[in-house]
Amino acid sequence: MDISGASNSSVNSTLEIKSLQLAKSQQKVEGQATLDLIEAAAAPKVSSANPAIGSNIDTFA
Repeated sequence: MDISGASNSSVNSTLEIKSLQLAKSQQKVEGQATLDLIEAAAAPKVSSANPAIGSNIDTFA
């Protein structure tokens, strides 16, 4: 009777589950970092004192 085979299988399953949990955690961290980067890169809304500035384009120059 080979007892080490059953124990070895259990250890492998445990390690596989832990590996998957770490990968999921890493994906969450990377996803949050990506969202933070996208939010930080959003163009700030700048309003001019004169709303007419930028409304005309000179196409004859």
